[in-house]
This record gives sequence, structure tokens and C-alpha cells, in this order.
Amino acid sequence: MPFSKVPIRAWFATLALGCVGLVAIGMELQAMLRLAPCPFCIFQRLLYLVIAGIALLGFLLPTLHLAWAGLIGLFALLGAAVAGYQSWMQAFPELATECGYAEPNVIERLVDWLGMQWPSMFLATGFCTSRDWVFLGLSMANWSFLVFAGIVGYTIVFLSRKA
Repeated sequence: MPFSKVPIRAWFATLALGCVGLVAIGMELQAMLRLAPCPFCIFQRLLYLVIAGIALLGFLLPTLHLAWAGLIGLFALLGAAVAGYQSWMQAFPELATECGYAEPNVIERLVDWLGMQWPSMFLATGFCTSRDWVFLGLSMANWSFLVFAGIVGYTIVFLSRKA
């Protein structure tokens, strides 16, 4: 079936479920392997939830599908930038200022506040440069970058489809 034939609501439902699934898998890996997420990890988790929420709005209010898709694309670009920066920090830890050692940036302040509100979901206790979990040679930050880039691609395909 060509992409233009996929119902708009199905695109949004798939994205929302996928993002919630990624957060659930991340939290399960965190619990099973006793991983300590860093502020950037938690911020990426938050971005997946924001994208899922916007996709849910797209499912519920499909008449505004272009606006929802545009917002999803922007948040996915932000997520790719954060995951890319964290990947750089992990690749060159000697060049990076570790989270928590400098004046807290906006992301760290937001994550700290969220961690106080809902610790099991948003408490950041790890270091941004550590690669505690690696699969197929890629860290969780590397995989997150690829997923956010995939969401950007998914959005581009969605926006370029013929109505």
C-alpha cells in the first residue's frame, strides 16, 4: 500500500505507540540492568513523551495534521541534536564538560525539577559521558540519535505525501 493511502490517524497512532514503547523499554532496561540515566537521557525520554503526546493529538484532531507533524518534526530535531551532543560527549569525554560539574543549563534544571516531581520516571543520577549500555557497538545515546533521525524522516515522508 502506498504511503499516501495510509490513513492520517494511523500515522499518528503508530508514532505515539512507538514513542511510548521506547520509553517503556528504556525504563525496563534501566530497572533490569540498574542503569543510571543522565540529564540528557532523561531529557530525551521527555522528548519521546512530548512527541507521543503531540501524535496523540494528531490522532484525536486529524484536521490539524500539518501543524502536529510540524511540531513533531521540530521536537524530533531537538531530540536528535541532544542525542548527537551526548554521543559526542561519550566519544570524546576528555573534551566534554560533564553534566553536573558546571553551572546547570536549562535542560539540567528542567530535568532536576521533573526528577523531584516524578523520580521513577525523570530522576537523573548518571553521567552524560558514560556508556553503560551498548548494543551492536552503539550506546543508548547513539541509538536515540538514530531513532530521532528516523522520526524526522517519518515526518518528512508524512508531510510530502499527497492528500
